[in-house]
Amino acid sequence: MIKVLSGNKAAAHGVRLAKPDIIAVYPITPQTPLAEELAKFHSQGLIDSDMIEVEGEHTAMSAITGASVAGARVFTATSSWGLAYMNEPFMYCAGSRVPAVMVDVTRETPSMRGVGGSRQDIMSIRDSGWIQIEPENCQEVLDSVIMAYRLAEDPDVLFPVVVAYDGFFLSHQYERVDVPEQELVDKFLAPVSEVKRTTLEVGRKLQYSVSIAGKDFAKYRYKTLNDFEKVKEKIKQVEKEFFEIFGREYGGMVEQYRADDADILFLTSGSCSGTIKTVVDKVREQGLKVGLARIRIFRPYPREELGEIINGKKAICVIDRSICLGWNCGHLYMEAKAVLSDISNPPKMIDFIDGLSNLDITIEHIEKALAITLAALEGKDVQETNWLIWE
Repeated sequence: MIKVLSGNKAAAHGVRLAKPDIIAVYPITPQTPLAEELAKFHSQGLIDSDMIEVEGEHTAMSAITGASVAGARVFTATSSWGLAYMNEPFMYCAGSRVPAVMVDVTRETPSMRGVGGSRQDIMSIRDSGWIQIEPENCQEVLDSVIMAYRLAEDPDVLFPVVVAYDGFFLSHQYERVDVPEQELVDKFLAPVSEVKRTTLEVGRKLQYSVSIAGKDFAKYRYKTLNDFEKVKEKIKQVEKEFFEIFGREYGGMVEQYRADDADILFLTSGSCSGTIKTVVDKVREQGLKVGLARIRIFRPYPREELGEIINGKKAICVIDRSICLGWNCGHLYMEAKAVLSDISNPPKMIDFIDGLSNLDITIEHIEKALAITLAALEGKDVQETNWLIWE
């Protein structure tokens, strides 16, 4: 069924279709419309979930972690300071391999008034052990929530998944969204819905934690590290199965747009990818071989896939929406630059920071970044990190 939905409402439909047993969400801008939509579905009898009224995000994450351990399918959502407040159980959830699913509507920190755009919050937890999906548009938000359950609850995975999309620029933007039929989602999720889960039974002792130390803990972390790498192949499998049922696909861990023959490649994630695609089409008509690589899955990091994509390019133009203190650059740039060590003749890479704290990433800004990158290829002196925010 075709609907016109915001990113938040698309996420709510994805949750509804996944049929969670427990929902625990504390509202915070710009996530609040998602919580409201779920409450509306519940009041209308469209979801048969227990909605727990919590006094804060710490409790919300604690509640879904406990419920998941007891055998429930769970969901929560937050943003920025809410993510910071739930940090303690958030880390415990990942460390304990709890297959929870959540949404983070990304937002600036530390600014209280920076309620849109920036990805500083989600970057702060990138090494927590959560699988991290970063959609571009409202359709991908809905589809990613559904795929998140298929991934998290797979017996070969059992890592929590966070779907992180841009506050206001995607959470409040309305687009055409194809909402799938319930029976198709049930079919897609059947392989994990039918898995025998841990259940809480009266009188039966159940311990579920990582309260170990020394070599035992080291062995656990070694296994966790290796298992997280194996998730990369499972992601490809899940997306292939999703395409077979729904007819939509997103290019694996890194989406490529006109990238095969590109000399210059934009590298980014999130909603600004649509703006970059517009610029790519425009300059292609002018004869410039420019393309885009959009990181869809930020954790586990697509090191091998990205290395294959950027190998042979002349320049990589990175668009960052967060800052990495101590490195004088953005997070996407810092991690992509590490991939250059895998390439014998690496391309030139330049970072551009934009879109912080409610600010938009415009076509003019992307064209400016491209002009600076072209100047660098001509041998002109160009800074490694550039701020597109200034005129």
